[in-house]
Amino acid sequence: MRTVLVGLLGVLGLAIQLVAAADLVPGITNSSAAAAPGANDPVEQEFKKLMADDDAAQADVDQWIRDNEAAVSRGAAVPKADLERRIRERFKPVREAYNDFLARHPDHARARLAYGSFLGDFHDDAGAREQWEKALALNPKDPAAYNNLANLYSQTGPLNKAFEYYGKAIELNPRQPLYYRNLGDVVYLYRTNAMTYYGLGEQQVYDKVLELYRKALSFDPTDFPLASDVAQIYYGIKPLRIEEALRSWTNTLALAHDEIERQGVYLHFARLKLQANRFAEVRAHLNAVTNAMYNVLKQRLTRSLEEQEGQAKGTNAPAR
Repeated sequence: MRTVLVGLLGVLGLAIQLVAAADLVPGITNSSAAAAPGANDPVEQEFKKLMADDDAAQADVDQWIRDNEAAVSRGAAVPKADLERRIRERFKPVREAYNDFLARHPDHARARLAYGSFLGDFHDDAGAREQWEKALALNPKDPAAYNNLANLYSQTGPLNKAFEYYGKAIELNPRQPLYYRNLGDVVYLYRTNAMTYYGLGEQQVYDKVLELYRKALSFDPTDFPLASDVAQIYYGIKPLRIEEALRSWTNTLALAHDEIERQGVYLHFARLKLQANRFAEVRAHLNAVTNAMYNVLKQRLTRSLEEQEGQAKGTNAPAR
């Protein structure tokens, strides 16, 4: 649902504030291609406990953040500085556990990979890069290490390294949809750089993004946010491939989990068909949108519909 809403806000020209870098760039994964030791191995048992402690701390912090957001409306929210201090204190023993484990097991590639992700969550880019580079040196065939470093390069540069490392992750694990999606995100966000790196024209770059997203979707065909990303690419293609875009949103609609997601797709249908002067269909789609969270978007599209419909009646203009 959130992917559809953000996309709508963007294409309708409304200002949005992204709550995290992960809304613009792909996320980090802890998964590793390295074979794990036997379950009874004492080092493996210790590593599993470390991962469980990390997960537990993250779950606690996520709940604190949700509770504090809910308390805002009641005027009972914890001050930001106090919440941040509480979060740091919760994660402190986890950080110490990572450092202790790696001091005793410096060649544990998966721990390096996980610790890099931990540091990345705290925006310690230098620390995260150091851990991921060490993980890659310990296991040069780990696609997750390449993916995580590519994520970092997509934020800090150089972008050519991001393109290269995502490509390497795909080469090592060609059936992982996350890697295709991550590369598609970065090619779309940095189209000019991608044009130079891949030697493509602007429209060819859009086709490459669509190809990458479709490849990801082929391995995870029920992923509604990914299907939404695929459909939203068409807004950037000029001239607009309206029939292809509508087919893509029709495919996305079939994957919607609830009425909120469905109504978000209806707004995209209305947005596209408005550009083709298919006014009756636009009105039908808008009438199907009843959730209050879409009121601003619905009202804006309704005004545009009324304006364009009036202009078409006055000039007998054909459909665009």
